This record gives sequence, structure tokens and C-alpha cells, in this order.
Amino acid sequence: MPIIKRAKTTFTAGELAPELLGRGDVPAWSSGAMRLRNMFIQPTGGVERRPGLRHLSMLPGAARLVPFEFSTEQAFLLVLLEHGLRIFRGDEPVAEMNAPWTAAMLPQIAFTQDGGTLLLLHPAMPPQAVRRNDAGHWVMTPFAFAAQPFFRYAPGSVSLTPSGTAGVVSVTASENVFLPGHVGAQLRIGVGRLSITAVNSASMVTAQILEAPASMEASTAWQESAFSAVRGWPVSACFHQARLVLGGSRDLPNRLWFSRTARYDNFDPGEGLDDEAIEFGLVSDQLNAIRAVFAGRHLQVFTSGAEWMVSGDPLTPSSIQVTRQTRVGSPVERSVPPLDVDGSTVFVARSGRAVHEFSYTDLQQAYQAEDLALVARHLMRAPVSMAYDSRRRLLHLAMQDGSLATLTIYRAEAVTGWTRQETDGAFHSLAEMEGTVYAVVERGGRFRLERFDDALRLDAAVPAHGSADGLAWSGLDHLEGRAVALLADGAPRDRAVVLGGVVTLDAPAGAVQAGLPFTHVVEPMPPETSTGTGARMGPVRLVAITFRLLETGALSVDTGRGSRPVPFRRLDTPMLDAAPPLFTGDVTLRGLGWRRNSLAPLWRIEGDAPLAFTLLSVTTETRTTD
Repeated sequence: MPIIKRAKTTFTAGELAPELLGRGDVPAWSSGAMRLRNMFIQPTGGVERRPGLRHLSMLPGAARLVPFEFSTEQAFLLVLLEHGLRIFRGDEPVAEMNAPWTAAMLPQIAFTQDGGTLLLLHPAMPPQAVRRNDAGHWVMTPFAFAAQPFFRYAPGSVSLTPSGTAGVVSVTASENVFLPGHVGAQLRIGVGRLSITAVNSASMVTAQILEAPASMEASTAWQESAFSAVRGWPVSACFHQARLVLGGSRDLPNRLWFSRTARYDNFDPGEGLDDEAIEFGLVSDQLNAIRAVFAGRHLQVFTSGAEWMVSGDPLTPSSIQVTRQTRVGSPVERSVPPLDVDGSTVFVARSGRAVHEFSYTDLQQAYQAEDLALVARHLMRAPVSMAYDSRRRLLHLAMQDGSLATLTIYRAEAVTGWTRQETDGAFHSLAEMEGTVYAVVERGGRFRLERFDDALRLDAAVPAHGSADGLAWSGLDHLEGRAVALLADGAPRDRAVVLGGVVTLDAPAGAVQAGLPFTHVVEPMPPETSTGTGARMGPVRLVAITFRLLETGALSVDTGRGSRPVPFRRLDTPMLDAAPPLFTGDVTLRGLGWRRNSLAPLWRIEGDAPLAFTLLSVTTETRTTD
């Protein structure tokens, strides 16, 4: 029975799906894990306990987060609520205003930004422009079209007859085509343009002449506003090559509109000159409802059934080309905007079971959609929100079940590994600004705004305010009635219940963090016991295991006899007087007993101590029988 020594020096493949338990031959097996919970994978290969979540504000209900980076020095977080909007700068609210959307509309709201203007879009709402004026006040107004796009919705046989060519006139249709929602929409009759001010009946409206029609004769050459309360509003938008691009609407789901160059409010196609507006529909063997438009190397269009490339340098009515690239599809029940990650565009698949990287290959002169979650399919549970932390190189996805899947992606070192973050509650919406990831978290039926904070080791946490004697600590109203974990002067204390927003310590402290604990788990893949011919060997015995740690405050390991803390701290450091010293080095443990379950891991790290933990590598010594 020879001793087999193996060194696991990297976790860069992340947590692997159970379907891979029979594939010890794949490279991901040696660099992956069976479970990585509340851990971040480092680009260098190790894993570390994630930071805590800082509590910022209680919210009145469900919310959607939208980042608004006004300049390199001014970044704001927009919190979209039912009929309301709150604006935060850093951790503090700076403005609040009423809004035209409902709670049911929040998941479908899309957004895009150009300079100091942020556009918010929904198919049931006129686009809203959010701005910060010169006086520093925030305003939100409906986006004003200088020239709207038009479309012929009615059958070609229907004619319109205006009663005059100036002022306020009546317009009579040869069939019933008008609805009350047409008020505010425009009509284009030949060269004339009219704004509907009242709907008198299904076949007659009152309108204000904006541009005089050629005559008062009946004409079948007419169109109405492409966007209106009757026909719906744009679904998505982006700015590309100095044009505002609108993608899809409720009644025209597969159509694209491009504004005039540098005239974002003007969608008049004019005579088709190079700088004039462009519009067309995506034509294919199936209806492709546009879900997002994204400005990358080319204009990328993400639809319900495929991904498209719109090329042309520059984009003009005569140079524009549209080609379908891949057939993945994007979610239709909510808006999850694609993100730029190192020059590639990451988007959520319509199935809710995959996340794809949409990247251009110079060799094929086309885009490919690689599945980033192929080996971690069990973590994909219908993503509802996505944010990318470029500082840590972490892509976070909030799932419909409230969990958070995190991908460490670092192509230069071939790192693409997933972990799962869990908290006492549910993640619902994410946003990233200047390297900080914000989240809407539901705890106990109430919604809160929180953010990841490297200085905190607990969730829903805040630095508490202490009394003069250092025993009573306040500022914890958001955790009223909860048993919270405490970190006093960097050392864990016994848990205490928050009463009246205050916790009381059994010994004084100079600084206290209070919040909800979370447990980190590291569990390797089962030991590979196959011979060179593929036959299974007998039971496995763990003889010894060595963990290489970096600046770690606590370690609890299960080698087959239950999870036990490892006493690598200095024994002369009282826990209540000072923070435990951080340990860097190797810790070796002995193992006992034979393992006959070939799917059971040899060891498991699990702990909820609110202290730093970083695992660099693991070396095991095992014996096997024939």
C-alpha cells in the first residue's frame, strides 16, 4: 500500500457541476472543487473568504440598481423603486423624486448613458431622461423627440382626410384606426405632420398642424408615430458612432432606429444622406424580439433567439450591413444588460442556464458565443442581474433563487472559475461603480441596499457607535431583534440580540462591527482512484494533509471526524483582549480511517468566524488498497 502524495496548487476551475464527478480525466478536475461557498477565487489560484456586506439603507420595497458615472470624479447610484427614484453618492442619499414606473415594470427597465444624461426605457413608458443640472439639482423628464420615427401600422387601404392645412383641424379615417391612447402621437400625411390633441371617435381625431399637408384630399400615404401609448415605447437603447440607437418596441419588437449623427433626438430619415437617420427590421426565419443593443467593436444586437452584428464604418444608410452571428437568445421576461469584460461582451442566455461571452475572432471575421458556465451549470438558476468588478476581476450574477454566482475571469492566466455566495437573505439586483459592487438584498421580507466592503467581515454590517464605557453599542436598528455576530477590536465575541437598536457587550471594546454571520466552505473533488486502465481501486485513507495559508485568522477542518478548529494561534493571546494574529505558513494535520465512499471528499474546510481566511494550496498523503 504505497503512499500517494498530491499537491493541489490552484482552484482556478472553481466549483464544478455534479455531472463532472465521473470525469477525473478532464483538466478542470485537478484545479476545481466540489463546493466553494462564500469564497472568491484569486487570479493567482488561491481562494479567500469574501468580504462582508455593509448596510447602507432600508428600502420601501423591491428595487432595481442603475449605475450613473457622471464623470471620473462623480459617480451616482440610482435606486429605482415603485413610483420613485433615490440617488446615492457613495453611501449617502443625495436626492429623491417621483417616477412613472410601477414595481411590476422594474425588471424590464433598460438604461443607457451619454455624458450627463441617463435614459431609462420600458415598452410601457415614454423614455425618461435623468439629468443633473448646472445648479446640482436632479431632474427627470420624458425624452423629447425633435423628429419622431414613423411607421404604417394600419392596412394600406386606409386613407386619412384632413379638414384643413393650417391650425387645428380634424382628420377622418376611412376605417376605425384610432384609440384614446393616440392623444400625443403624431401623423405624417404625405409631406405634412400633425400632432393629435384629441380622439373624437375611432375614425376621427383633432390635430394640430406642425407641417402643412399638400392638400385636404384623402390620402393612403400616411404613417403614425412608431412610439406611442397605443403602440408602445422602445425596449432598449445605446449610443454608437455618435447616434442614439433604439432597439425594438412593444409593437415593433424586431426593428432598429438610428438617430441622425450627433442629433440624438432626431429620427427623420430625410433623403437618406450619410448623416441622416436609419431604420430597418431584422429579417430572419423567426421573429427576433430585440432585448438589448450594445456598442462594442460593432453594434451588437441581442434578441430573444439570436445575436446579430451591425457593421459599417461609419454607419450610413448606404454602408450598413446586418448579419446574424449566433443562435443563443436573451431573456424576455426581464432586462439583464450585457457587460463588457476585457473587450468581450458577456450576456445571459434565454434558457437561464448559461452565460455566454460574445467575442469577435479576426480569423473568421465573425462573433462566437462561448458558454462560460459549461462546467458550473448547477449554479445557473435564471440570472436576474449582473455586475462586473474589474478591480478584482469578478463577474457577479444574482439568481432568481436569491443566490449569487461569482466568476473570476482572467484570460491572461487562463482563470475562469465559479463560486457561490450565500447570505441570510436573497440577492435581487446588482450594480458596480468604481470597483464597488452594490446589491439589493431581501432579509426577513424587507429590502435593503448593501455593498461589499473589504473592511467588514459580516453581512448587513455596520461599525456600531459605542457608549462612553465601551459596553453599549448602537446604530443597529436595521437588525432589531436579531441575534448578531460581533467583532470587537478585531476579535470575535459571543453573539448578542439587538434590542432598541443596541447590543451590550460583556467586556468593553474600542471598536465594534455587528452584523449577520455567514459560513465559508471549501470542499475538494473526490480523490481520483482510477488506475491507468480505468479500473477503480479500493478504499482510500488520508494519512496527512498540509494547508498553506496566507494571513488567516481562523481555520476549521473536517478530515472525517467532524469540523474542528485548528489551534495555530499563539496560545498567550486572549480572544477578548486583542484580535488573533494572522497566520501565514503551513498547517499539517493527521488523518484517520478508510474512506469507502468514492464520491466523498477527503477533507472539508467550513467556518463562520468573521476573520480573514486565504488558502493557497493543499498537499495530501493517501494510501489505497487494491
